[in-house]
Amino acid sequence: MQTAGKSQSKGLGVGRHITVTGVLFSFAVIVAIVTVMVLTALERVAENANLLDDERSRETTIGALKTFEDQLAATLDDYAAWDDAAVNVYSPDGMAWTVSNYGEMSVNSSLFDMAIVIDDGKTPIMAYRDGKPMEEPLADFFAPSLWTLFETAKAADTAGTPQAVGFVTTKRGVAAVGVALVRKKSGALDAPAGQHRYLVFARHLDNDRVTALGQTYVIGGLRLAPPSFEADYFVPIVDPTGATLQKLVWTSRSPGDVGYAQVRPMVLQALGLVGLFFVVLLVIGWFAGRRLKADENSAREETLRDRLSGLSNRDGLGLAVDRFVVEARQTKRNVLLLYLDLDGFKEVNDSYGHGTGDQLIRGVAAGLDVLIPQGAVLARIGGDEFAIAFLSDGENAAALQLAEQILDFLVEPLEIGRRVVVVGASIGIAMSPAGTIGREELVRRSDLAMYKAKEAGRARMTLYDPSMDADREQRNALELDLRMAIESGDLTLAYQPLIDAASYAPTGVEALVRWNRPGHGPISPEVFIPIAETSGLIESLGLFVLRKACETAKQWPELNVSVNVSPGQFRNPAFADYVRYVLKQTEVEAGRITLEITEGYMIQNPQRTRQSIERLKALGVKVALDDFGSGFSSIGYLRQFGFDRIKIDRSLVMGVNEDKRQREMLQATVALARSLDIPVTAEGIETEEQAIAMRLFGCDCLQGYLFGKPMTADLITEMLDARHAAEPEGRRRLGAA
Repeated sequence: MQTAGKSQSKGLGVGRHITVTGVLFSFAVIVAIVTVMVLTALERVAENANLLDDERSRETTIGALKTFEDQLAATLDDYAAWDDAAVNVYSPDGMAWTVSNYGEMSVNSSLFDMAIVIDDGKTPIMAYRDGKPMEEPLADFFAPSLWTLFETAKAADTAGTPQAVGFVTTKRGVAAVGVALVRKKSGALDAPAGQHRYLVFARHLDNDRVTALGQTYVIGGLRLAPPSFEADYFVPIVDPTGATLQKLVWTSRSPGDVGYAQVRPMVLQALGLVGLFFVVLLVIGWFAGRRLKADENSAREETLRDRLSGLSNRDGLGLAVDRFVVEARQTKRNVLLLYLDLDGFKEVNDSYGHGTGDQLIRGVAAGLDVLIPQGAVLARIGGDEFAIAFLSDGENAAALQLAEQILDFLVEPLEIGRRVVVVGASIGIAMSPAGTIGREELVRRSDLAMYKAKEAGRARMTLYDPSMDADREQRNALELDLRMAIESGDLTLAYQPLIDAASYAPTGVEALVRWNRPGHGPISPEVFIPIAETSGLIESLGLFVLRKACETAKQWPELNVSVNVSPGQFRNPAFADYVRYVLKQTEVEAGRITLEITEGYMIQNPQRTRQSIERLKALGVKVALDDFGSGFSSIGYLRQFGFDRIKIDRSLVMGVNEDKRQREMLQATVALARSLDIPVTAEGIETEEQAIAMRLFGCDCLQGYLFGKPMTADLITEMLDARHAAEPEGRRRLGAA
């Protein structure tokens, strides 16, 4: 038993030794396998990290190159599609303006270092480099691919955006070059084919700018290299023909290799540190993922942000509204959306330039950011349009209160540099109760309400109402028909006689536009003229009326013709040029034409009003202030702007024989105007007593139904003929003829 026991004990020892050895061997094998797997995995991780980082660098470099090109394209579009440029670049005496606004702007500019204006024949009209005139021929300085861009922009004159941008080789290296047709902001251009002019901007991609791109986009060792340079990591710079001009190359950071080199010695030194290695690897991976995630989030946020104002853009607003709608459905709260359009922003841009306009946008954005409630999203969704979205426990009260605060803020003058500007806002408000209305419909409703606010007179707020949809459909149909009527010339003019107060002889007519809409009958000017103003048709409508009136006036050499001018026409800096063109085209004496303006635009823009009146009077036409006495006009305005005539509003004339106070006020008004040597016309004369009273007060011209309603040109001609035939028998009023 004892022997057996020893033998058993010995056997157990051998077994234990074999087991331990096996375990150690197994552990060693496992450790070796794990080590190999870990090292292999590390190698793969290193390779993938290198690939990811290199791919990121490649995409970032492509994006940086595209941004460099897009910045030039945006700058070129701003400078080429410019109403002032469409006038001065084509004008024989516009070279000083062209050099000042294009050539001299190329000195020390971060946007472009060359500015060239060429004609259809590729002949340079102006060529500046670094703010100085360029002496050498364009063909010697630029590679032929410049003309490929030129032909592309030229071919797009009638088939798309007349602009082309690409990279071109120059004597100084590689440059982003853009060619664009000089035209109005709207895209229109008066110059005929064959006489177009094109603006060329160049922005050289030199070593300093490449270095700056590398620093901005964190691309190590980014530099230019010739096309033949062999590199593992590069992005080609190609010209419009597809030829490679240069390469952007960079040095791979190889973050995977760096990490692998750091941990590999520790793994080889002690298998016991394998676990620690995994921990370290996990930490490194976590930090790498965190960095990549942060970069991704940053890039995503950048795409949702407006660069000028720093606010959310349209896409950012859309995501925020979607988020609010989902939350509102869960919490049974309401989503409120305000759409704002600045009133008068276009005038600021036209008067002071885009730089001042950009400062105004930033100033308004900063002010709105202070006013919005906590948790709200403020976005810039267009040139001068903003939107505010937020959740509310109530209904429209919070939005109305916010809109009132915004209107109060914008009514105050804003100091932009050394200039003081005043803008207002038209605000549309819509609500999604408990999130029942989706983002697209909510945006549509607030946008529709905003346009209703603008139609109602601007500087006000409007809540969405379902009836607006029907009004919008009717208005859109009316606008479409009106556009077709203007283009086809299906509008007519009526003429109301202007009568000499002393002799009752006709001295002129006022041209009034009339529209007989097919399938609907006559449409009142009080209906379609406001639509023309808000839709941008007012300028073409006004030019149609002016041209038609001037053409018809040639039938009545003894009569003057008055034509109403809308604020939309008057604020156009080129309006005087349009008038000059019509006068030349119709061969009518300028002194026979009187342009009538109302006080609204005059009060908002006194400086530009004075300049516009001076340009018009320089042509020889007369300028009259219409509807005097119906609003805020004063004798001070008459003296300040030098009107050739004022027209007393019919509202003052109607009660002249019944209201002593009104009669005395009217008599004093006419006396003051006459003291400034300004002739006075009284409108709305319907009775003989009114005519006598206005003549005794000092009005030299009368107008109203007593002397004739608005009538066709043929009836005016018949009345003139009848009067001429009856003159030997004594004077007769035109209305009785």
